Amino acid sequence: MAGTKRPRKSSGAARKRTASSGARRTASGRKTGSGTAKKAAPAKRRKTPAQRAAAKKRRAEMIPGPSEVAGKAAKGMWNGTAKATGAVARSVRQEAASARELEPEHRRDALGFLWIAVAIVLGAALWWDVTGVVGDYLTSALELVMGLATRVLPVLFLFWGIKIMRQVPPEEGHGRSLIGWMAMWAASLGLLHLIDDRPQTMTDIMDAGGYVGWAVGGALSLGVSPWVAVPLLVLLLFFGILVATATPVRALPERLGSLWALATGRVPDYESGEVFPDEEEEPEEKPKPKRRKRKKEQDAQETLPIELGEDGEPALPRLKPQEVPQLNADEEDEEPPPPPAPKPAAPKERPAAAKEVDTPLVNEIADGGQYRLPELDLLTVGPQAKKRSRANETVIASLQEVFEQFNVDAAVTGFTRGPTVTRYEIEIGPAVKVERVLQLSKNIAYAVKSADIRIINPIPGKSAVGVEIPNTDREAVALGDVLRSKQAKDDSHPLVSGLGKDIEGGFVLANLSKAPHMLIAGATGSGKSSCINSILVSLLMRATPDDVRVLLVDPKRVELTSYEGIPHLVHPIVTNPKKAADALNWVVKEMDQRYDDLAKAGVRHVEEFNRKVDSGELKTMPGSDRPARRHPYLLVIVDELADLMMVAARDVEESIVRITQLARAAGIHLILATQRPSVDVVTGLIKANVPSRLAFATSSLADSRVILDQPGAEKLVGRGDGLFLPMGAAKPERIQGSWVDDDEIEAAVAHAKDQLSPQYIEEVTATLQPKKDIDPDIGDDLDVLCQAIEQVVTTQFGSTSMLQRKLRVGFAKAGRLMDLMETRGVVGPSEGTKARDVLVKPEDLDGVISSIRGEPAAPPSDVPF
Repeated sequence: MAGTKRPRKSSGAARKRTASSGARRTASGRKTGSGTAKKAAPAKRRKTPAQRAAAKKRRAEMIPGPSEVAGKAAKGMWNGTAKATGAVARSVRQEAASARELEPEHRRDALGFLWIAVAIVLGAALWWDVTGVVGDYLTSALELVMGLATRVLPVLFLFWGIKIMRQVPPEEGHGRSLIGWMAMWAASLGLLHLIDDRPQTMTDIMDAGGYVGWAVGGALSLGVSPWVAVPLLVLLLFFGILVATATPVRALPERLGSLWALATGRVPDYESGEVFPDEEEEPEEKPKPKRRKRKKEQDAQETLPIELGEDGEPALPRLKPQEVPQLNADEEDEEPPPPPAPKPAAPKERPAAAKEVDTPLVNEIADGGQYRLPELDLLTVGPQAKKRSRANETVIASLQEVFEQFNVDAAVTGFTRGPTVTRYEIEIGPAVKVERVLQLSKNIAYAVKSADIRIINPIPGKSAVGVEIPNTDREAVALGDVLRSKQAKDDSHPLVSGLGKDIEGGFVLANLSKAPHMLIAGATGSGKSSCINSILVSLLMRATPDDVRVLLVDPKRVELTSYEGIPHLVHPIVTNPKKAADALNWVVKEMDQRYDDLAKAGVRHVEEFNRKVDSGELKTMPGSDRPARRHPYLLVIVDELADLMMVAARDVEESIVRITQLARAAGIHLILATQRPSVDVVTGLIKANVPSRLAFATSSLADSRVILDQPGAEKLVGRGDGLFLPMGAAKPERIQGSWVDDDEIEAAVAHAKDQLSPQYIEEVTATLQPKKDIDPDIGDDLDVLCQAIEQVVTTQFGSTSMLQRKLRVGFAKAGRLMDLMETRGVVGPSEGTKARDVLVKPEDLDGVISSIRGEPAAPPSDVPF
């Protein structure tokens, strides 16, 4: 047993030695001999006295002395001061950057106040000598440079500051203004030097033209003598004035004429070169306003008979008592003629009601031209368009930075600035896919800080990709500028309307006779109503009631009230949706009547028919004794189509489709406007027959597809920004709609009302044909149906279960009654378990029941539509 215990002790000792040796090996950085043994902590060695002494000496050496402490303190103070200075500089730079982000109006006001402050300081120093050391030094420096001319600087700085705050100086005129003012100052100071007999001492020079005048006038006098230097400086002064005021020499007579007219109260006429007095002073010399006439109109006036009224007297225009008819050019020197007597020609008689229907759409105007179109001066002038601005340069730099960051070989080669958006032209390098630029649309939007960007690939007619980005400094487009443009003057058609400007700054006009029908749609506030106002004001400015008649449908009741009473209307503005359906039915009847007249006259278009009537070739309609009348253009404007489709969708859609399919040759044109361009409002049949579209900003991509059959309208920025797709165009054109304010509308409407009173046609909203006595599908349920209609309309609650309880009928009977009411427009379609919408108001109950019973309809009320 003892022999067996000894080997255990020896093995235990061996294990201890192995562990200790392994610990030493581990401490020395080598691997342990056994993979399973744990690593032991290294043994702590005691330091010798020599080592402890050396460590103590090293710690003593590490303690800094007084000089070292002072140096470190100075270094810390320097570093702290530097960091504080840097922080202050960075904050100042950030404040300056934030100041640059101020609105341009605020920066312009700040600059104007700065110039005014400088003017105050200079005035106090130069005129009253009440400033301190700074003012004295400033005054001495300015007098040394400019001499006696320094006295006018405060006035110039004051006016310059006021001008900067009142109007925006055009950026393209900065260089021109600088050159002009430098030339004027150099010439003025040189002349002062020569007038003061070329002084040589410093004091005398400061009392003359300063050192600038000494350099300019003295150099010229030495080179070409004072006698030649004076006229040269006068020419330089004159040149500076022309450059600073942007007046070429050829325009001097016009500018001088305008100044003379402003001083004497006379109105200049630049086209004829004459100056006409104001009409209040000498009205007999006022130039005759320009009036558009058709071909052969003057000859037609002699051959057209005068229509007699009911009392046998000539039918005179309905002018106001104070209205004085304007004389023709050949009658200006004669006395005003007495009221015209009937000519020997056969009088026109109005046919009886039982004969052929003759809709009197033409306002009869005596002497063939008493109605005078308003002058374009009624419409204001818009701001001058900019060609480029600082914002454009910033956007170009942002676009270039995006291309560099994503390693796209593309560059901005140019841009075209419009009133609302600017289109930047991007050309890509060889072997670069266009898709790489298209994929960067979100990055571009992020870089230019605008979510409403639109990429055009490619720009029509160019090998470049277009990026349309909204301007931060938008410009308004005035309707007066559009109608005064060359395009508007060259086209005298009465249905030409001003729409606005395109992205290149060109004027956009639309001839509604070539549209021939138009759909205008957009969300609330996008510019739809402004577009309709522009179209109507364009008609008032360019067309007489003899040229164009208008039917306005305004279910919203407030949009078109400004045009009530103009002589162009065929009926008071229709606001009742049910009456609007009757009005559209009347338009269909009028279209059929016109086609009958065209067929009898053997012509294909209403313009040819009117030409025959004007020339006297067609006096009576073939096959009847009905006199031939002119058919003016008839423009129908529906301001909110959704309201009509909600009340009488079937009748409205049928009438619209019939008009849009056939009415072009008859001279009838339709404009439909809606703020809800959904498929249940703008149906497929309506879209198929309305070829021209004008889309303003929409709220969704689906609405854009309904209007344009393509995306794009959802990315517009609103406030008149639109996409115009005329008939036959492949891609829509981006335009900025024109703006006409309420004062301009009132002026145009007032001028039209003063010329002529409206002649309404009451048959427009009359029911064309009475319904049958009792519809076959009603059968013997007429009485119970009338009771059900009365119950539903009076309670404004359409429920089948309610009819069961009130009328004591079964479920099948109540459901049938509800279906009969739905087919007659009393209630809306079924919506599951919900009650049906009641579409008839309690005040219209009697008319609905009378129509179902087959009784004659009640006469229309006297309440204006």
